Amino acid sequence: MTAQITELYPFAREQVIDLPLYSCAIAAGFPSPADDWLEQTLDLNDLLVKNPPATFLLRVSGDSMKDAGIIDGAILVVDRSITPRSGMIVVASIDNDLTVKYYTTMLDRGVLRAANKEYEDIPITETTTVWGVVRGAVTML
Repeated sequence: MTAQITELYPFAREQVIDLPLYSCAIAAGFPSPADDWLEQTLDLNDLLVKNPPATFLLRVSGDSMKDAGIIDGAILVVDRSITPRSGMIVVASIDNDLTVKYYTTMLDRGVLRAANKEYEDIPITETTTVWGVVRGAVTML
């Protein structure tokens, strides 16, 4: 199943939730001693949302972007004010259905590419609209 967008939520900043951000790096390989120094607090809105009126949250259904870490059920932070460039992950409308893919250009033509080898490239045609650029993805484990 291709990665489709199943739910759309306009961004609404109701309140600021500052979470602690520690200055130590977390080892993804061999563990190292943790550093207990709190660097600052961080509001995820500040990290992920640069243009609130143009930002939407969308839920993904499918596996076509799994190799990019976007799995079934992930929530995407999408900014419609960003101009897409080759290599960016975008949400595109194809015949009024939303999908998430890499935006690439080949021989001056736009192509939507999955992050799963089981899916073929989708050429961008007159019925395709790049709807927005993905700024981040939240995956619940």
